[in-house]
Amino acid sequence: MRIALAGLGTTGAHVARQLRPPAVTELRLFDVDQRRLDPVRGALDRRVDVVSAAPDPDDPPDVTVLATPTGSHVDRAAQMLAAGSHVVSIADDQDEVEALLALDDVALRHGRSLVVGAGFCPGLSGVLVRLAASQLDVVEAISVAKAGTGGPACARQHHRALQQSGRDWRDGAWELRRGGSGRDLAWFPDPIGARDCYRGALASPILLQREFPDAHRISARMAATRRDRFTGRLPMLRRPHRDGGPGAIRVEVRGRLNGAVETLVYGVMDHPSVAAGTVAALVAIRTGNGGAPPGAKGLATWPDAGELLGDLHARGVKVAAFSGQLDPSTP
Repeated sequence: MRIALAGLGTTGAHVARQLRPPAVTELRLFDVDQRRLDPVRGALDRRVDVVSAAPDPDDPPDVTVLATPTGSHVDRAAQMLAAGSHVVSIADDQDEVEALLALDDVALRHGRSLVVGAGFCPGLSGVLVRLAASQLDVVEAISVAKAGTGGPACARQHHRALQQSGRDWRDGAWELRRGGSGRDLAWFPDPIGARDCYRGALASPILLQREFPDAHRISARMAATRRDRFTGRLPMLRRPHRDGGPGAIRVEVRGRLNGAVETLVYGVMDHPSVAAGTVAALVAIRTGNGGAPPGAKGLATWPDAGELLGDLHARGVKVAAFSGQLDPSTP
């Protein structure tokens, strides 16, 4: 399988390391900063044929993975889909995710798959939601919370998202919610533990609503400190770290099973850049093998969530679970 990877930042470098033989035979690497190429090439399996070249519409790979900064995914995705390449994007910006989903007709017309938001959150969060939903007869409410950031680009996106309006899906309509509002204490897997989480311009609700349009409520929040909220309207006061350190995801899905109200909670603790890179790489391989749904979709649409989580577990990304059942008469 021939895969092209654009973007070799912190997350992109982890994507490259996870694209291993025998599934991958040729890997094309591209980044506007040429200094990033050699360290990544040196860390790769020598059995993979590595080429330093941008994704080329005239010689399309089987799959193109986009791990470039916010604002650069839509045009390249449209170009590569038209050339006959599947596309996997780790975009997490609310507006960019919407624009990528709008390429659904382009992907279908060319018989290709465009996987949108194939990172940590959105991405792995959608897989966890799909896993929970597969165990319920009806999905009524979904809430997603995330803590931590990946590389510098992810940290900047986190900074912007906290100050921009987010969207909650409530009883069949979108409601705009002020960024930094809606404080909620979320319990993540140890050692992250309890964190205050707030609304922001997060892409998860947009992706999840497309798959679960009958859910009454869909929301997402992000962990933030007082300093994050106080300085959010200012430019970042210091350069982000190369890697943001440990982070976590928590998804809670409520619905009904055999008439009873059931709440399923799943979580993951990992470095966001590492987990996102692993997710994107495995999704790219599965997409190249014909395992992705056609058109432009997020990972909550994938029917084999358990198998994908099994592959992620084999590469070190582990899921924690808690479930509890309430009486059907509970309001």
